[in-house]
Amino acid sequence: MNAQSSDLAGSTECEPTRVLIVDSHTIVREGVSVLLAFEDDLAVLGHAASVAECVRDAAYLAPDLIITEIDVGGPDNVEELRRAFPASLVLVLSLLDSEEAIRAALAAGAHGYVLKESGRKELLNAIRTVLEGTRFLCERASARIVSRFLDDGSAARPTAAPSPITRSEREILAMVARGMSNKHIARMRERSVRTIEKQRAMLMRKLGLRNAADLTRFALEHGLIPAEQADRSAQALGA
Repeated sequence: MNAQSSDLAGSTECEPTRVLIVDSHTIVREGVSVLLAFEDDLAVLGHAASVAECVRDAAYLAPDLIITEIDVGGPDNVEELRRAFPASLVLVLSLLDSEEAIRAALAAGAHGYVLKESGRKELLNAIRTVLEGTRFLCERASARIVSRFLDDGSAARPTAAPSPITRSEREILAMVARGMSNKHIARMRERSVRTIEKQRAMLMRKLGLRNAADLTRFALEHGLIPAEQADRSAQALGA
């Protein structure tokens, strides 16, 4: 286990988020560590080459957020980390962009999924979104999952022949399904709240839906997100 030398205990002000990085590749671990070193609100607690290494040292580690791969070890990595660190959030950083890999990671308990090809901005956005309590899928991962059930001719749809939806609308659908507000979506997409409201309304018209709850239910019924992980969506549906 590689611990960082920065002193995290001396501050009497707001403590930075403690981050643990788990990846089999040294260059990835060190690269993410360097990237996070520029962020005042984030502090790398340490990094490890394997989940087993982290679990071994679990007694004295207390990460707020764990960034881990599933490239080696698969979704079992997430499950083991959740068991060893039940109070920690888990963000997957992976080379794998298949629908199966993304769904497996989320089902195992991951709070977010980012591809290793993502840039610095998207990774930091993912970290802060997850820390705010909202699940995060990077743009490509969202498009991969949403495209599957929207483009599959065998899938059940709410209308006989809905109009094609744009890539932007697909991304918004995925964000709504994760319980994100218009304000949050606007901030992530660097658009005005009014623009997001218009796109969301157009999406609902195309799909024949009446309100946000219907939109969320549509995503849940078509398998965009597991029902048990859609905390905010469940609240919107009155669950």
